Amino acid sequence: MSFAASAGDRLSRLALGATFAWLGYGAASDPGGRVVSAANLGLPNPEAAVRFNGAAMAVGGAALALGILPRAAALGLVASLVPTTIAGHAFWKESDPTARAMHRTQALKNLGLAGGLLAVAARR
Repeated sequence: MSFAASAGDRLSRLALGATFAWLGYGAASDPGGRVVSAANLGLPNPEAAVRFNGAAMAVGGAALALGILPRAAALGLVASLVPTTIAGHAFWKESDPTARAMHRTQALKNLGLAGGLLAVAARR
């Protein structure tokens, strides 16, 4: 692998990882309105679920950013995006067109992040 390619790999992992580390820490330390979204999924302890998912994102993001087991970190982060997207951005349930568009945009953003993470996981 050339220097430019390895620098690009490191930079992409850093960018993706930092995003998840920052946002995951925020969810773990202050779950806020995310608890209501998690409760709507029927989870028995929605606050603990939000905090756990946030902590998993923070740890996975830090690992990815630092290059520690990056493939495993990327796959774990993809898994954490699934409940986050279903609970927080269920655009298909929205009747208000503005809210529907906003949640669709966020769901598509998460899909794009998942694509980047899968690209990291697929690296040899």
